[in-house]
Amino acid sequence: MLLDWITVISLVGIGLLLIVVELIFVPGTTIVGILGFILTAIGIWVGYAALGTNTGHLILAATVLLGGLAFFYSFRSDSWARFALKEQNRGRVNEDYQHALAVGEEGKTVSALRPQGRALFANQHHEVQTEGEFLAPNTPIRIIRLSQHKIIVEAIS
Repeated sequence: MLLDWITVISLVGIGLLLIVVELIFVPGTTIVGILGFILTAIGIWVGYAALGTNTGHLILAATVLLGGLAFFYSFRSDSWARFALKEQNRGRVNEDYQHALAVGEEGKTVSALRPQGRALFANQHHEVQTEGEFLAPNTPIRIIRLSQHKIIVEAIS
């Protein structure tokens, strides 16, 4: 009888601990949370099987109460503040880079465009993209659109 109580308390305790670790330290549904849920369920099942229905109901109620308190405390405390992003990244890529290309300018691909890659215009390498088609290296291309920092090209037929 004592061994049954120790087994139930250990399984439920370790299961709830793993669920709290899942909530606080390992966000998302991972093996830790699933294992915690399984251990808790096994502990409750062992409580019903070994200690009887009435005691099983008490174990289930206590587990739900402890799980709810742990869930409430984990969101109520400032434990999430350590993981929260408090600053905004306002940096931009290639803000200072201004190309001197124009629509209709011709060049050739340096790498395969799938649909993005590198191309050569006026002896300068640029990052370009197609509108979805794949182009092989050394394919003659033409600029069809410039939008912000994107250079959209097409193959010259």
